[in-house]
Amino acid sequence: MEKLSLNALKILNSKVGLKNLLENKDIDLKKVLNRTRYEMELSRLQVKLVELQTWVIENDQKVVVIFEGRDAAGKGGAIRRITQHINPRHFKIVALDKPSQDEEQQWFFQRYVSHLPKPGQMVFFDRSWYNRAIVEPVNGFCTDSEYSIFMGQVNDFEKMLIESDIYLIKFYFSISKEEQARRFEDIENSPLKRWKLTEVDKKAQELWDDYTQYKDAMFESTNTELAPWAILEANRKTKARIAAINHILRTIPYKK
Repeated sequence: MEKLSLNALKILNSKVGLKNLLENKDIDLKKVLNRTRYEMELSRLQVKLVELQTWVIENDQKVVVIFEGRDAAGKGGAIRRITQHINPRHFKIVALDKPSQDEEQQWFFQRYVSHLPKPGQMVFFDRSWYNRAIVEPVNGFCTDSEYSIFMGQVNDFEKMLIESDIYLIKFYFSISKEEQARRFEDIENSPLKRWKLTEVDKKAQELWDDYTQYKDAMFESTNTELAPWAILEANRKTKARIAAINHILRTIPYKK
């Protein structure tokens, strides 16, 4: 075994490090060390998120963060860590189901507009209007005309949001085909997670190349200077979560 540095020993001897050591029957010091470092860094950043939210509340700011990516890419887990300790009265998570009959006849963006933040609020979209850029055309849930209209309107829609003093952050969680397959297997074998696997998810592997084609088209058209995409490598969930929080903290000019 490698000789541990004084810093590593200090981390393992912390409250979080000792907890992780005691929770693992087969002790792998490297894994325990990595896990402890992650949890300590996450706690530090979550304090910063509380400070950011306090600034948002006190200054009547409005924040929208959207989470896109392949199925099982870890979007929901990232949102849970980001919102874990912030004030629940001043944020909401939006994960919309398929549109109702009335919503299908409305302007496409209308049902998203109703969920936009009021002053002093942060809104996290677990999938967003970008469903129409990838998921819907790949699975035949929209027509070619509806897709084209969306792609022609989305940049102007986001420009209006930003010009209305909304901070808009767009995340895309990127995973490999092999990692997605592994996660699907894990979900399917877990009685507690099996509900997450939808019919759309079950077709994701065979439609991988179609998703890639529409994803590339989305980036090409909507990665604008005003509303750029932050693409996160998400094969390691912990790394993607830390990267997402850091990006939010860097992007929103809050003051402690």
